[in-house]
Amino acid sequence: MTQTAARPRPAIRPRIAARAGLFLFLGANVAAVTMLFFAAGPSDNVLISVGRLAGLYGALAMAFQLLLVARLPWFDRRLGMDRLTGWHRWTGFTLLWTLLAHFVFIVFGYAQVEDTGVAVEFVTMVTKLEGILRAVVAFALILLVGAVSARFARRRLAYETWHFIHLYTYAAVVLAFSHQIALGGSFASSPGAQVYWWAVWGVALGSVVAGRVVLPLARNLRHRLKVVAVVPESRDVVSVYISGKHLDKMPARAGQFFLWRFMTRDRWWQANPFSLSAAPDGRTLRLTAKAAGDGSASLRSLKVGTRVFAEGPYGAFTTMHQRKPNALLVAGGVGITPIRALLEEISGHVVVLYRVRDERDAVLLPELIGLARARGAVVRVLSGPSDQAGPVLGAPNLRRMVPDIADRDVFVCGPPGMTSATLRSLRELRVPSQQVHAERFSLAA
Repeated sequence: MTQTAARPRPAIRPRIAARAGLFLFLGANVAAVTMLFFAAGPSDNVLISVGRLAGLYGALAMAFQLLLVARLPWFDRRLGMDRLTGWHRWTGFTLLWTLLAHFVFIVFGYAQVEDTGVAVEFVTMVTKLEGILRAVVAFALILLVGAVSARFARRRLAYETWHFIHLYTYAAVVLAFSHQIALGGSFASSPGAQVYWWAVWGVALGSVVAGRVVLPLARNLRHRLKVVAVVPESRDVVSVYISGKHLDKMPARAGQFFLWRFMTRDRWWQANPFSLSAAPDGRTLRLTAKAAGDGSASLRSLKVGTRVFAEGPYGAFTTMHQRKPNALLVAGGVGITPIRALLEEISGHVVVLYRVRDERDAVLLPELIGLARARGAVVRVLSGPSDQAGPVLGAPNLRRMVPDIADRDVFVCGPPGMTSATLRSLRELRVPSQQVHAERFSLAA
C-alpha cells in the first residue's frame, strides 16, 4: 500500500495571495483615477463632475474586465477560470451602471448649463462634439453584450453565438478609449495622466493578447499536438489520447482542463472544454468525455493523426491548494475525469465518493479501483435515490461515510446541482472554506 508524499506548502495560500494582489492592484488604480480627477479640477456643475468621475471609473472597470478574462496562467492556476469569470460578470454590471451614470449625468449637466432640453442637448453633443458618437456606439455595444450575458438570455443562446457577440466588447473598448482621448478632461490634464491611461489600456489589452493569443500559439507551435488513440469507454463515453513534442515541458497538472480544438473539416472552428482524465506523464494527455452535445459526440469519430490545437492548461482544481494531510474527492457523473486524475497526484489518505444514477454509469471505475488499491485509497460508488438518512451526499451521510471530513481537503466536481448540494452539506458540517475546492462542471469538464 502506497501513499503520495505531501508537498511542502507555501506560508500564504496561493488563492489568498492572488486575490489580494488582484484587488490591491484594483484599489490602487481606483485611488489613482480619483486623484487624477481632482488634479484636473472638477467642473463648476455638480452633475457634470459626477458624470466625468463615473466615466473614469467605467473606463477602469472596462480595463479590469479585460484583465480578468486574459487567462494569465499565474492568476488562473491560483483562482480558477470559473472564479475569474464570475468576477468578470459582476464587474460587467459595475461597468454598465457607471457608464449609464456617466451618460445621464453628463447630458443632464450640460443641458442645465446651456439651459436647454435634455433631448436637444444630446443631439447637439452627438452632432457637434468629436468623440461623442463613438462613445454612444460603444455604450450601445456594451448594452448588447450585457443583455446577451444575462442568465435568461445566456441559457437560450448557443455558446458560439454568445461568444461571437461578446467579441464586440473589443470594438467598444477601442471606441471608448478614442472618446477618452478626444474629450477626457482627466486624460488631457497633464502628461502624467496621459501616461497613466495609456499604461492602463496597454496592460489590459496586452494581457488579453498575451494570454489568449500569443501564449496558446507559442505552446501549440512547440508541442504540435495530435491524436494518437481513440478508446471507447462505454456506449456514450470515449477517451482521446493526445501526444506531441516536449510534453514534459507542458505546465499541466492533474485536475486542470484545456479548450480543445480538433482540426477536422467540420470542427476546427469549435473549442470544447474537457478536463484531463489522467495525470500528465510527459508523454500523453488524455481527455474523457460523454456524448452530451455535438462537440463531445464527434470525438468518437476522430482519426488517429488528427492535429489538435489546445488552449490551456486552465483551472485551480489542483493539489496546489491542498492544505491538509488527507483528502476527500467527490465526483458526480463524468465529473469523475478530473477526480480520477487528482487521485494519481494528491497526497495522504484519500476517500473517493462517486455519485451516479446507476452503477453501470460509473465511467472509468476499473481504473479508479486499480489506482485506489495501489495507493491505499477508498472508493465508494453511490447510486440510487436518497435513503432514510436523507440525500446521498447530505451532511448526515457524509459524516457517516467520512467521520474525519473536517480534517480533510475536499475536492468536488460534478453537475451544478450536485456540486451546490454538496457544498451546502460541507458548510453544514462546518468544513473550513479554505479546505473546500469546487470545479464547476458546466465550465471545466
